[in-house]
Amino acid sequence: MTSTDSPRPFVRSHRQRMLAGVCGGIAEYFGIDANLVRVAAVIGAFVSLGTVALIYLAAWMLMPAD
Repeated sequence: MTSTDSPRPFVRSHRQRMLAGVCGGIAEYFGIDANLVRVAAVIGAFVSLGTVALIYLAAWMLMPAD
């Protein structure tokens, strides 16, 4: 790694946005399909009794937009 390489930013996506771009940003960061992240978020919200939904809201507020 050279000194000019910088880590990729962890930001909300503008292109893969459905609600706030959080799932799209996660998908772009890890290089996976945004729909898989969205489905995992919805299933996780039901299984965790809303904890994942609260994490999503926190990410919406904390993650900068691209």
